[in-house]
Amino acid sequence: MNPSCERLLAVQQVSLQRGSFALCSIDFALGSGEVLAILGETGSGKTLLLETIAGFHQPAEGQILFKGRDLHRIPLHRRNIGYLYQEYCMFPHMTVGENIAYGLKMRGVDKKSCLHEVQAIAKRFGIGHLLEQYPLTLSGGEQQRTALARALITHPPLLLLDEPFSALDPVTKQGLYTLLDEIRQRYDCAILFVTHDFHEARRLADRIGILLEGKLQAIVPAAELFTHGWNETVQEFLGLTPASLL
Repeated sequence: MNPSCERLLAVQQVSLQRGSFALCSIDFALGSGEVLAILGETGSGKTLLLETIAGFHQPAEGQILFKGRDLHRIPLHRRNIGYLYQEYCMFPHMTVGENIAYGLKMRGVDKKSCLHEVQAIAKRFGIGHLLEQYPLTLSGGEQQRTALARALITHPPLLLLDEPFSALDPVTKQGLYTLLDEIRQRYDCAILFVTHDFHEARRLADRIGILLEGKLQAIVPAAELFTHGWNETVQEFLGLTPASLL
């Protein structure tokens, strides 16, 4: 974590088993406004980590602190953490506008204020003309922008992203990379995202961690991803050899 950043999230020795997925003594901190990428293979526990921070699972061991507060007894809907699922998970029977507004309605925001907030964020994300459409009529990029707007409408200080660009074509990805840069600046929120894409991690993150078989190997500055003195297991995952690190 950048020493100049105020600590926002602290995951402390968290362990958890869910079926074939496990987390083993995960320990890291995330600063306010920082972007951290967790790289790992399919089945390494990346999504389980995000779901545990969000509140879908309780750690068997360890604790998670958010803004200095232990999240153990705080239900997910009270954590004020934005979460963008890999499949977006929008309500198909609701319009784009209704999907975006969902978080505000759950907080009891009045209809007029809700409409104003939805129109403002939809315009900012370039989907203002889609508010009356339904999710299944949207392109992949439009669905992604809608899901991001829904996740950010309540202004959470932390945004969790699960493989956010895996299903998108290269051109759409580039546009959303730029949008994510703008989100970081405008909303001043920290971002924790998981991915298997090395380029994506280096393009977006300040720091990158490697998660293999439920174990967080290390977290390094993004610029050091291919020069850090990784162990043999991580070198193999990154496609490196010991000779290339000399």
